[in-house]
Amino acid sequence: MTHDHRHDDHDRPPTNWRENGVKVIPGNSLDPNTAQTPGMNRATAISKARAGAEKIWAGTVTIHANAKTGAHHHGDLESIIYVVKGKARMRWGESLEYVAEAGPGDFIYVPPYVPHQEINASRDETLECVLVRSGQEPVVVNLDIEPVEAPEEVLWIDPIHR
Repeated sequence: MTHDHRHDDHDRPPTNWRENGVKVIPGNSLDPNTAQTPGMNRATAISKARAGAEKIWAGTVTIHANAKTGAHHHGDLESIIYVVKGKARMRWGESLEYVAEAGPGDFIYVPPYVPHQEINASRDETLECVLVRSGQEPVVVNLDIEPVEAPEEVLWIDPIHR
């Protein structure tokens, strides 16, 4: 089945596809001028300002050994975490009763409103991830849930995980 999209052409102004088309963001040109935290290093790859993205945000995050967040959720945002290096442990549920680990090459999906805690499962290795979110706003709702793994050693705090 083929689709003829020529009928749309008269409805929209001409587009400069050179300026408004595909963008390649080289890995060595990510923007570190984003929220930073001791124990973590963030860099933005795709955002409204950098690439014109309207509905998604993407970047990298490097988490120092043994860092943990408190319990939280990200409102109506969906998150995808791709583990590049290291071992991530995720806890989730009303009392963080569920647990799963992910290693290099694994994807983690966090649906909207799911109470969770992110943990670098290694005491001595950095965790490197790519993070993609379904929106531009860094929404975090902190929850009054006692974490199963208390964030005592290296607290994972940043502007979205206060």
